[in-house]
Amino acid sequence: MTVQESSAAVPAAVRATDHHNQPERVEVGKRRTHILIALLMAWSSLTAFAAEPAGEQAPDTMQARVLACAACHGARGEGTDNDYFPRLAGKPAGYLYNQLLAFRDGRRKYPPMNYLLAYLPDAYLHRIADYFTAERPPFLPPATPGVDKQTLALGQTLVTRGDPARKIPACASCHGGALTGMEPAIPGLLGLHADYLSAQLGAWRYGTRKAAAPDCMQMVATRLGERDITAVAAWLASQQAPADPSPAAAGSLKMPLACGSVPH
Repeated sequence: MTVQESSAAVPAAVRATDHHNQPERVEVGKRRTHILIALLMAWSSLTAFAAEPAGEQAPDTMQARVLACAACHGARGEGTDNDYFPRLAGKPAGYLYNQLLAFRDGRRKYPPMNYLLAYLPDAYLHRIADYFTAERPPFLPPATPGVDKQTLALGQTLVTRGDPARKIPACASCHGGALTGMEPAIPGLLGLHADYLSAQLGAWRYGTRKAAAPDCMQMVATRLGERDITAVAAWLASQQAPADPSPAAAGSLKMPLACGSVPH
């Protein structure tokens, strides 16, 4: 197939989307530069510790060990002003462990995370998850919505009530009325940037992010349109921090779908 034929085989909508995504590619390049700098900083810290005299070694604590996470996710997992690095603090340990495992084993693709976790054993991943679960730093200020009122209202409807006609359950039916998640493996949805939320929903929709079967998030995301995803992400990102960020107790929510990542 010639280059021209290959181009012609690509649907017009895809080519248009590709053109529309040019600014996003610039942003991706910036994010990759940021990650490279963060990894170099983490490596420099590790080599600096190794060079210290025996009497001046860094403290052997989990706080010191997770410094490599801080550059992207904040010192206590609170997140940063970078749109694509999520808050980790307070999320259920089972959820965090599942994500660490997925990055380590290559089921979830992001080279810096894949590299940092490549040789860490399961027990150590559990310790990292437990550390960030116990942290309760303040939430970052909510974002000012970048969408119109109608889109924001759509987002609120989908999050709180869903759309039964399209078999879309409310986000709150699994993530809780306070949207703080549920033990042991359903994450909270607040304190995240709209671009991050949109990117994750899109990844599930197109199959580039997957969870254990049955993959309930993939089922839901494929029923969402692009405007739905934009609306949900914008509404969630604009919400105030919960009074109590703790996840709901395990089994306290009757989930509308079976989820393979949630123990039964």
